[in-house]
Parts: sequence; structure tokens; C-alpha cells
Amino acid sequence: MTRTRDPILDLLTPLRRYAFALTRNRAEADDLVQDALLRGHEQRRQLGAGKAPGPWLRAILRNRFLDRRRHEVAQARREAQFAETTPQVIDAPQDSALRLSQLRRAFLDLPQDQREALELVAVEGLSYGDAGATLGVPAGTVMSRVSRARARLRAFEDGVPEALPEPRPALKLVARSDPGGRP
Repeated sequence: MTRTRDPILDLLTPLRRYAFALTRNRAEADDLVQDALLRGHEQRRQLGAGKAPGPWLRAILRNRFLDRRRHEVAQARREAQFAETTPQVIDAPQDSALRLSQLRRAFLDLPQDQREALELVAVEGLSYGDAGATLGVPAGTVMSRVSRARARLRAFEDGVPEALPEPRPALKLVARSDPGGRP
């Protein structure tokens, strides 16, 4: 019993030439031929009896090539859109850590009354009244302390060198003009 040669084997060389003409890359052409043959095998029922498989496989090969190109173009478009939304420069994490350390230092350098008020209101989330009750001062005093603390931290953020520490009022010395004790 002699076996007849499969007509698909005679089409390999022309299919590879056609794929190379489309792709201009040997490896990609071989992949495209393999993909087209696999697709042809899966869809072999569509090939009518007695019809030549050459034109049918070439059409499959061409369609697979076009599908790949469309996919590549869509992928490139998605990557370009993603690149547009992604920042080109990313701050180094040590810069953030240093900035956080500086801000923490500025917070700790606040006068104690301002630091306590700001911590209770801004960090703990207490109302001015509750913070005032905790500190034993009126709510208006807490508001004033928080306002001054925030202003000093904003000045620090703006790079005002005199922002910290806050100048303390000097004591006023009152001297007696008379050594005997009378003013």
C-alpha cells in the first residue's frame, strides 16, 4: 500500500515565501505559517471537497497577519496612552522621607500649647470644644492656638526661615529710679 503525499506539504514553501513577503522577518514568517496551518486544521471542514487548499490557506495566513498587525497597533496605542498618563519623573522615596522628617521636626518645634492644640484638633479629630475641655481652656483659645500653629507650619512649607522657632516676647524690666525703693 502506497501512501499519497499530503498536498499541504507541497504548500509549505510557497506559504513561507508569502509569509516572509508580508512580515519581512524569517522567524515571524515561520510563526505565521504555523499559526495559519493550525487554524486551517481547526477549520478544515470549511474547505469543500475537491477544492485546492492553497488559496484557502493563503487567505487564512493573510487574515492572521492582519489580525496580528491590528493587535500590535492597538497594543502600541494603549501603551502610548498609558505612557501619557504616567509621570515621566518619579520623586525618589528618600526625598519624601526627608521631607516628612523635616515636617515632623517643624511640628515638634512648635510651642507646646500650639502643638497640643493642633494634635488634638487636626490629628485626633476632636472638636474645638472637646479639645478645649481636654486642655482646660476655652474653645476660642484652642482655635487661636491651632490657627497660629497652622500659620507657622505654612510658613515653614513656604520656606520662610524665621518660621521656626517663634520669637518669644522679651520680658520688660522695670527698674526703680530711686534706690530707696520709690518709683
